[in-house]
Formats: sequence, C-alpha cells, structure tokens
Amino acid sequence: MLSLTCKTAIKAVIYLASKIETGTKAGIKEIAAYIDASEHTVGKVLQTLVKEKVINSQKGPSGGFYITPKQFTQPIIKIVVAIDGKDVFNQCGLGLTQCSAQHPCPMHDDYKAVRDQFKKMCQQKKVQDMCQPVNNGMAYLFG
Repeated sequence: MLSLTCKTAIKAVIYLASKIETGTKAGIKEIAAYIDASEHTVGKVLQTLVKEKVINSQKGPSGGFYITPKQFTQPIIKIVVAIDGKDVFNQCGLGLTQCSAQHPCPMHDDYKAVRDQFKKMCQQKKVQDMCQPVNNGMAYLFG
C-alpha cells in the first residue's frame, strides 16, 4: 500500500522524534545509517518533509533535521500524504485504474476494508505514539 519512499519517511520522522527530549538535530548520514536506507533517498525524503512542514531543518555547524513539539503530536497521515499523496487511500489493491464499487476488481471489497482501516490508523496514530515503543526498545526502525 505504501511506497518504499513513504516507509523510509515514516522511519526517518520516528527517528527524529526519538531525539526530541534531547533537542539534538540529526544529519542525513546519521538518519540513513540508523534506518538502513540510502543517503540519497533519505536526503530527498527529508527535503520533501521540510517543504511540507512535517519536519524542520537548520543549516550551519549546529544544523540538521529536527521536529518541534507540535510536529511530535501530528498524525502519521501527514507523512503519508506528503510523500504518497491522498490517493494512496483510494487506490485499487491490484493497481487497476478503473476499479470502483460499480466496476470492482476481484479483491475490491476486502482490500477497501483493509485500506479504510489503515487510513483510520494513520489518522489516529501520532508520531509520538510510534516513537515510544522505539525508545523503550520494544520496536525497531531497522532490520
């Protein structure tokens, strides 16, 4: 359902969220190494997230990427929409362009239910909700 780029973006934001208490910023190399992603992909993703105001960046010797307390409480759907767009929650499970309730693919009804539940989860889960299990060692962003 989500693109690899979007999954990378979510992991990068969660990583930045894990640094909010210390107030430290992170660079592209650090983030890419921690989430096991290419620096090129992480760089492009971070640029988009800054442009969409999901995260912030600061240039200079003490610069890097970071999130604010307000961004810490934003829903995960903001990341998904910034990277994959709103239409990701309307796409056909088989990738058909004409799939609809009137012209369904073989998995339309089942996939729609899963897709709608996933959208609801993305609307309800906040960045802080995803960060907490990582900080507690109960969840991981790599591997």
